Amino acid sequence: MSPDAYLEMAETEASHWWFRGRREIVGTILSSLALPRDASILEIGAGTGGNLEMLSRFGNVSAVEMDGTALRLAREKTLGACDIRSGRCPDDMPFPEHSFDLVCLLDCLEHIADDAGALDCTARMLKAGGAALITVPAYQWLWSSHDVFLHHQRRYGKRSLHALATRCGMRVERMSYFNTLLFPLAVAARISDRLSGSRKATGAGLPPQPVNQALHRLFSTERHWLARGSLPFGISLMAVVRAS
Repeated sequence: MSPDAYLEMAETEASHWWFRGRREIVGTILSSLALPRDASILEIGAGTGGNLEMLSRFGNVSAVEMDGTALRLAREKTLGACDIRSGRCPDDMPFPEHSFDLVCLLDCLEHIADDAGALDCTARMLKAGGAALITVPAYQWLWSSHDVFLHHQRRYGKRSLHALATRCGMRVERMSYFNTLLFPLAVAARISDRLSGSRKATGAGLPPQPVNQALHRLFSTERHWLARGSLPFGISLMAVVRAS
């Protein structure tokens, strides 16, 4: 991502409705995986470390981040509680293969030019029986300045992500869209970006507190549905996959 995006993320990810809601949704999904006690967990593309405290509820967390500024901020945030190393997926991973019960790529895969190579690498990092949790932005037709500002390579649909995972020898255990309730608002925002020629990420800044709280309540409500099933469309897409 751009340096500005990392700095903005570091300032807002603790309280911004989207980051908070996604952490709650991810936590709900992880609770359903029956991970072993003291599971070994790796986050690829940890950014400024906003997910690491949540992931630590499920086991011992390690992380990889390629950007030096983000790496420094993540280490400062976690105060040494997690093993955060400099590296790059798929060609410069600082951990041994077959080391982790869970690998998370939380809005990371869309930043990697070689996404097939990244999933091949993910499969190699997993222990036998391990799982990977992937979240990505949904629908290529939603592409806008938001994606350009965040240095995305692409967006995904269910079919394209499923085909990619299968091609990389992974078995898709579960897949669902999410951020569904706010979908109409997101579509309107992307259309507005295109018409206005905006070059910034839509909704990246922290909204006024009442708006932020309302959006968080609405978004995080989806965790209850995702605990029981899937959602038919949404701004984001998640998958649980395992090496075949």
